Amino acid sequence: MNAVPELNSVPLVENVVMDAEFMPEIVEVLPVRIEEAIRAYSTRRVPADAMRSLRNDLAPSAGDLVLARVESVGQHKRLHTVDGGRKNLFAGDLVIVAYGDRYAPNQYEALVPSDLRDCDLAAGGGIAGRVVARHEKMRGPTRLHPIGLVASDPDGPPLNLGGFGLEPPTSRGPIRVPVVAVVGTSMDAGKTTTSAHLVRGLRNAGQRVGYAKVTGTAAAGDPGLLRDAGAQLVLDFTDAGFASTYRLPSSTVVAIFEELVLHLVAAGADAIVIEVADGLLQRETEALLQSRTFRSRVNGVIFTAADSLGAVGGVQWLRDRKLPVAGLSGRLLTSPLQVREATTATRLPVYGLKDLLDPATAAKLVAGTASLGTVA
Repeated sequence: MNAVPELNSVPLVENVVMDAEFMPEIVEVLPVRIEEAIRAYSTRRVPADAMRSLRNDLAPSAGDLVLARVESVGQHKRLHTVDGGRKNLFAGDLVIVAYGDRYAPNQYEALVPSDLRDCDLAAGGGIAGRVVARHEKMRGPTRLHPIGLVASDPDGPPLNLGGFGLEPPTSRGPIRVPVVAVVGTSMDAGKTTTSAHLVRGLRNAGQRVGYAKVTGTAAAGDPGLLRDAGAQLVLDFTDAGFASTYRLPSSTVVAIFEELVLHLVAAGADAIVIEVADGLLQRETEALLQSRTFRSRVNGVIFTAADSLGAVGGVQWLRDRKLPVAGLSGRLLTSPLQVREATTATRLPVYGLKDLLDPATAAKLVAGTASLGTVA
């Protein structure tokens, strides 16, 4: 059996043996309709009415949509949905998620598998993959049983996020909107919290703020927080057609950054806040920050760290690459002594969350980054 036809009127699986190369044998009766499945945040740009058929004769690729059954619930007990909400998961639930790689030092590393055998829910935003490494604090992953790759036609290609991204920007010339990038030492250094408070402060100052998370793994939480903070337009790499940015070519990551920035400019933003996931030593982050495009678009960098040594080392890394560092923030703020050490060593201001919320401080910070200029 090479494809499953229309799902609106025909059970997907009924005592069928799938292609052995890609799927294990299924012997139970499983009358299923695709509209019953929970659609994950990662799939939000794909219209539901395009999801009409399944393919079980093809190997998955990053970005492919897959209909899967939850076999057991592990670390991720809830799935982020297309509307940004959360759905509690139970064994037997049907979900539509996207295959993707994941890099999360405090959670999982996961890779797209080479077949449609059982795999893992690698991220709550709806990423299917095989977990190959995990932080010791993490439980085993929620297990998924793929039923088939989602397609529009029985003989057509799988639906892939790459076919549903934003239209290319209409202009790629110089921009006159200040762009502040928030980067950090690692996952959970405080980047998203810092970004949200800066956005709120700028909004309090009467500015129209655009925000984009340009690397990472699909998740509804960060975009939702930034909308709540008052960003006029919120984008992430899923809007460019990617479930995650891990293991993408450097040129593709740079292109995602450029596309999202230009879309925010076109939307009329007075200021733009960019967040780059993970830490400076993560492969895609490092490549992006060292690119000529990043240096030519970004006016200033706020560096987030969990401790003073991380702050000092990160600032030196950025300065060595001639990136304009405007200040420090992040989890470092929980320790006044670490703040003192970091400011003494770097000679940079430290911005607390209350500072960033203050409209005068936020506006002055962004105006100051414009004076720092960009590096060609």
